[in-house]
Amino acid sequence: MKFFTHVAFIGISSLIAANVFAQNAENSPENNGQFHVEAYHLQPGEEFVLDGKMTEPFWRAITPITNFTQQEPIEGGEPTERTEIFIAYDASNLYIAAILYDSNPDGILAFQKRRNQGLGTDDRFMMIIDTFNDGRNAYFFETNPVAIRGDGLLTVGQGINLNKAWDGIWDARTTITEEGWIAEFIIPFRSLDFDPEVAAWGINFQRTIRRQNEEIMWAGWRRNQGLFRPQNAGTLTGLSGISQGIGLEFTPYVATSGNRRWLQDGTAENNGTLDAGFDASYSITPSVRASLTVNTDFAETEVDQRRVNLTRFPLFFPEQRSFFLEGASIFSFAPASGVNPFFSRRIGLVDGSQIPVNGGLRVMGREGDTNFGLYQIRTGNYDDINREDFTAARITQNLFSESNVGLIYTRRATLDDDFFNDRHTFGVDVEFGTSRFLGNKNLQFQTFFVWHNTFTDDETSEFWDRTSRGIRINFPNFPFYGWMSYREFGNAFNPAVGFTPRNGFRRWQPTIGYRRVASNSDLIRSWNVQAYFEYLMNLDFEPETVNLTLTPIDILFESGERIQISLNRSFERLYSDFDILRDATAIVPAGDYYSWRFRAQAATASFRPVSATAQYTIEGFWTGRRNIYELSGTVRPYPGINLSIDLNRSDVSLPNTDFATNLIRFRGNVDLTPNTALTNIIQFDDLSEVLGLYSRYRWTVTPGSDLFLVLSYNWVQFDNRFEPIEAQGALKFNYTHRF
Repeated sequence: MKFFTHVAFIGISSLIAANVFAQNAENSPENNGQFHVEAYHLQPGEEFVLDGKMTEPFWRAITPITNFTQQEPIEGGEPTERTEIFIAYDASNLYIAAILYDSNPDGILAFQKRRNQGLGTDDRFMMIIDTFNDGRNAYFFETNPVAIRGDGLLTVGQGINLNKAWDGIWDARTTITEEGWIAEFIIPFRSLDFDPEVAAWGINFQRTIRRQNEEIMWAGWRRNQGLFRPQNAGTLTGLSGISQGIGLEFTPYVATSGNRRWLQDGTAENNGTLDAGFDASYSITPSVRASLTVNTDFAETEVDQRRVNLTRFPLFFPEQRSFFLEGASIFSFAPASGVNPFFSRRIGLVDGSQIPVNGGLRVMGREGDTNFGLYQIRTGNYDDINREDFTAARITQNLFSESNVGLIYTRRATLDDDFFNDRHTFGVDVEFGTSRFLGNKNLQFQTFFVWHNTFTDDETSEFWDRTSRGIRINFPNFPFYGWMSYREFGNAFNPAVGFTPRNGFRRWQPTIGYRRVASNSDLIRSWNVQAYFEYLMNLDFEPETVNLTLTPIDILFESGERIQISLNRSFERLYSDFDILRDATAIVPAGDYYSWRFRAQAATASFRPVSATAQYTIEGFWTGRRNIYELSGTVRPYPGINLSIDLNRSDVSLPNTDFATNLIRFRGNVDLTPNTALTNIIQFDDLSEVLGLYSRYRWTVTPGSDLFLVLSYNWVQFDNRFEPIEAQGALKFNYTHRF
């Protein structure tokens, strides 16, 4: 604990001093007029038509933003192509247009047509809007030359959290011309939270010319800055008289589903449902929004990716349900520190089965420098699972220019059950950060503490057994970067609405790296080297897991291809026998184990019509050896059609047994327009021996109103043949009306 206290004191003292100094830093490029734009207010009779052509006369009255700078490949270099940005507004909407000139229009790349699809393959135009102009949170928007809509909620701290599950109601159109391409956006003010008293918003823009792997920025063009750091954005002024309307939004849905399950006696049982419910939200103020959900349905949620678990610890599967993802940013707790006191998959999901969510309330927003969020959820009965109430509350207070302190609370109450107590969890996290350390460097310090009560009356664990605590210092810069973290988890730490794969340990983990950009090379873009060290002990300071990983080769080529080679030396202590396959066929006895691991990976540029990534690992595996072969490939025969396959094979050789595991995943995305999306996923692993098919069609009738058709089918392998075990189908339609 002395080490923890000394490091915390030094980190807090240094960062408070840096933050205080930053308050007086008024002469940085981000604070002068170089990155300032004033929006044009549409006059009576001036109307905007969303067509991606910019034919309206008022555009010609606007002086565009043109002062863009290269971030990659030449930091501070002159862009190879010209870019112009225009901004206008009226009482209800923000209008943004971009002319993205290109001297080779035939070279413009646009493979993706699906909302929120990653655009690492395409030319793209991205922007962030920080409506509170505090450099902490922002709305993210992006499009490509065929008008894909991508959006998200951006939160900064130790790492970048871009929550792309937020599907705001807005629209975009594009046109490819002989001079490049044009993009137009219409963003309703009722889709944004903002403070009417704030006279300026933060705003920034980035353009990607994919065939050249060129990134062009407006503000914050240095490599240790960028679009996803709103504290380095420019400013937008001139907005006045803007309105969210009444602020009421109503989204009813109707859904029908059918299920067939094959029983062991060869018979099948069928059941079907017809259901309805709604979500309603109201903007209490322009920056505080309350949402009510009744009889929530998740029929459209995508299936989890299949994985093979040969470790001793449970796997983490991310949340996929939009109702919980939309509020995920505010509930981010001590990001990058490896603690999850609130994990929304604990609500309405048990061992992969969906539990009815009868209703819930969500309140998110901000008042002044205070951000807050609240969930109150009631789930229903399911088989032998009783009804439960879930509460999750989060509040953060902004400090200085880039720092904050936060509190989190969760409660889980099982109704009609006297065995479990109400399970409460409390946590506090503090983050100090500055982007002006030693002049223009980023430095961040983070600390947290979490406690929960006992689950039952006969539980005997002590206070410190049910706590976790830690610190983390981060230096995310260029060319040198690094971080150091230390955390402790008590041996009974297990928040009832959280996720904790391992407890009862103390862990120290430093990392340092160096990235060199080869500015004079026609072959290599950058070379990164890194050293990672992990020293994990039990609570008596005895080592349990030790890892040293050196990555001497991580090369990004000018063509977009990449190779990486790493070497690892590890130690692992087992206190009891470990059943690898959970079937008593491969038992590892208790003891101490040392091993080496060699890993090599190569990847082609993602923007190619055919791209692939291959990885090979050879490592000591407990008392034997393991070879891991991983291959993924994607074919894009036509814009909007993406066919990919992932293959993963592990060959394990132990003294008393040999075995292999195989995982195959195929994904076919067929998106003929930005408003239609057909997803097909086929997965099989020979550990569970389950073959699964998932198919979903989504038609966005208008932004905020969608039709979903979902089909799934599962088979199990038995005596070299596949027999059906379950089939499901669902049809859902939701419609959003704003008042």
